[in-house]
Amino acid sequence: MNRFVIAEPRKCIGCNTCMAACTEAHKKQGLQAHPRLTVMRIGDDTGPVLCHQCEDAPCARVCPVNAITHAADSILLDEQACIGCKMCALACPFGAITPSGTGIAGVAGIAVATPSHSAALDPLLAWDIGVRSVAVKCDLCAFSGDGPACVRVCPTAALYAADADTTRQAAAVKRTLAAAAPVSHETPLASLEGLDP
Repeated sequence: MNRFVIAEPRKCIGCNTCMAACTEAHKKQGLQAHPRLTVMRIGDDTGPVLCHQCEDAPCARVCPVNAITHAADSILLDEQACIGCKMCALACPFGAITPSGTGIAGVAGIAVATPSHSAALDPLLAWDIGVRSVAVKCDLCAFSGDGPACVRVCPTAALYAADADTTRQAAAVKRTLAAAAPVSHETPLASLEGLDP
């Protein structure tokens, strides 16, 4: 079983500290600065979305250059090997892979005067002149012995690292709590009666 980060939306306060920590951790490693997770906002609710490190990894199956591979306990993306085709982002059922890129403007006197893409385009279709697109996804901060940066900095513990042992323990606790709870014969729909939509 792969390691992964579990996100608990009920605990998330939408502060984006996780995204900032992710960006800084990867910039220091010389990788794309784009965060490997996104804090989604729906109304007043927020919740982090990141790679689930799938066992069957549809992103790895569709990568034409094998830039996404199975490691011992995670799915890794080699940014140097990525050709920016965005097939992995399309294949990801969780929307956890995003295209990123570093522009050439300002490098060695190269200037790009052409306007960038329309902001109205879907991010998967968006492009900038002179920018090589590279896929980015959560790598569990594999370069750090301290684990994922997002987990370390989350002020509400809405993110935590999990592995096979963690999930087995959590399942055992849930089973114990469910066995001790009183049995309700109320159907889920009946419990919603009388509530305003």
